[in-house]
Amino acid sequence: MTETSRSIVIIGGGIIGCTTAYYITHHPSYSTNIKVTVVETSAHGAAQGASGKAGGLVARWAYPQPLVDVSFDEHVRLAELHGGADKWGWRYVNCGSWAGWGEETTEESTSEHGDCSEKDSLVGWRKSLEKTLGLEKSKRSRQRKDTSFPSDLNWMHPELTNSYSPMAPYGDTAQVHPYLFTQNMLRLAQDCGASFLPSTRATSITTSQSGHVTGVECIITHTQTPSEGDLQGEVKVRTEEIHLNATHVVLAAGAWAPRLIPALPLTGTRAHSITIHPPIYSLPIAPYVLFTELSLSTSTTRSPVHASPEIYARPGPDGEVYACGPGDDVALPDSVDDVVIEPSACDDLWEEVRSVSRILRAGRVACRQACFLPTVMGRRQGPIVGAADTVALGLVVAVGHTCWGICNAPGTALAITECIMDGEIRCMDLKALRPELFL
Repeated sequence: MTETSRSIVIIGGGIIGCTTAYYITHHPSYSTNIKVTVVETSAHGAAQGASGKAGGLVARWAYPQPLVDVSFDEHVRLAELHGGADKWGWRYVNCGSWAGWGEETTEESTSEHGDCSEKDSLVGWRKSLEKTLGLEKSKRSRQRKDTSFPSDLNWMHPELTNSYSPMAPYGDTAQVHPYLFTQNMLRLAQDCGASFLPSTRATSITTSQSGHVTGVECIITHTQTPSEGDLQGEVKVRTEEIHLNATHVVLAAGAWAPRLIPALPLTGTRAHSITIHPPIYSLPIAPYVLFTELSLSTSTTRSPVHASPEIYARPGPDGEVYACGPGDDVALPDSVDDVVIEPSACDDLWEEVRSVSRILRAGRVACRQACFLPTVMGRRQGPIVGAADTVALGLVVAVGHTCWGICNAPGTALAITECIMDGEIRCMDLKALRPELFL
């Protein structure tokens, strides 16, 4: 290798990994002497976990602030540079706190998973994802004096509303479609020479005697399906062990990162969500992101059920609406392709959304899904971003973004790129997030 040659292996094909590949391949000193490879365990490609199943919220009031300030501006720049409004749904949205009542629905649920009669028994094992922690405390806890209902919020109902308050000034909250954003970042990186390896599980990071990374050991799964018309054929699966040489390794594997560095204080919180396609007559759906607090009494519950679903209108011709609820603690599966959906969690969400929006009630659930959010354990607030020299020289970590991975991906990717290509992070002060403080 020449002095300017680098082989960079990025472990994780989510939004952090793919956006990092984009920034490296668009760095001023990037050349054909620099090889960038993204490895992803999923057989289905990039953004199969939280990066493809999140709501896509981008907010100036997110946390941690140094990362947010750079990330938001980078989201704006990327959208302007690459046509993000058309390609990944970039737009500014209204963001509000809504409180009110849910009304019992009389029609049969469209869920194929049965009714939600035991809903009140599920409250104990759910936990908040704490997305609003980035807001000033006074804004989170103040009495809601503004009870005016937005005149353009066409998919909620004033008669079910107790209070509504804007959570941030217009222009401080935006959104992307996270799957489309991640796929576009990867495609733009590939256009500049980056490689992507799906069905590739990183099993270990190798180092030299001097303590510098030398590569990544991987297992590739090859699946051969029967040819068309071969009704008797069987799916054949074989695995292959490979070693990817590397001068630098970026660990961006989300909740699965401790499988490679066990000392990382990370855990995975499972989060469920649904997407809803409203009826055609209700389009267009007004661009609002709502953090709700609702009380719902039904004939099958002993007392009112209190719930706090987040409901996001999404850009696009079908007027898709995204809703997510609290998380739960279950064991992390072997890979993102093995994540199990708890049907009752999605049914609860659908019942809650149906109860507060008659327009959405007339629509249908298009997708039920679950993912694992990587959360830093302990007293220090993550994410963990920077060179992990105490583990190995040339190893860079970018994990633990919780529910703000979509928002903070560009800033994280820019910082990681500077760390590798320039030798130091210049775009922001991330000393409080450096890996040695967590390891």
